[in-house]
Amino acid sequence: MTRVLYLIACAAGPTEYVDEGVRQAQARGWDTCLILTPSAARWWEPRMAELENLTGHKVRSQYKLPGEKDALPKADAMLVAPLSCTSLNKWGHGIADTVALGLVSEGVHLGVSVVAMPYFNRAQGAQPAVARSIADLRAQGVVYLDGPAGYESHPPKQGNASAFPWFRALDAIETIVEPRP
Repeated sequence: MTRVLYLIACAAGPTEYVDEGVRQAQARGWDTCLILTPSAARWWEPRMAELENLTGHKVRSQYKLPGEKDALPKADAMLVAPLSCTSLNKWGHGIADTVALGLVSEGVHLGVSVVAMPYFNRAQGAQPAVARSIADLRAQGVVYLDGPAGYESHPPKQGNASAFPWFRALDAIETIVEPRP
C-alpha cells in the first residue's frame, strides 16, 4: 500500500521548483499530493495542469466549500517545504487562513507526522517572532529542519532556490514515518 505525503509549499523561491520535490518524493514511493498557499498557486497558475498530471491529484490552494467532498486521500505525513517566514509566523501563532496552514495546524494534532523546512533570508530570520514561532511549532511536535540538518538561512538577495535540499526534508520524513505493511 502506498504512503500518502502532502507536500505543502509556500510562496518562497524553491516553490518555482516544487515539481522537483514532487519527483523526489515519488521516487521514494510516496503518493504525493500538492497543496500550495494562494500566493504560491499564482506562480504556477499557467502550468497548474502540469502539476496535476505529475501528482495525479488536484492541486489544492483554497479551502473546499461546505458539503464538497475531499479531493485528496488521507495523509500519512505532511511536509511543509519551502516554508516562508510569513507562513511560519502565521502557523506558529495559530492563524490558519489558508488551506495549507489549516491542514498542518490540524494534522499535527491528529497524529500526522509533520516536517517543515524553511527558506528565507537571515534578515527575515532575525525577527524575534521567528524564534518564538519555531519553538511553538517544535513544542507541538513539528520537526523543524533548520541549520546543517535542513536549510541554513542565506544572506538577503543571495539565496539559491534551485539548490533547495528537498532530499533532507524527505530523509527526515522517512525517519519518522513507519512504512506501511
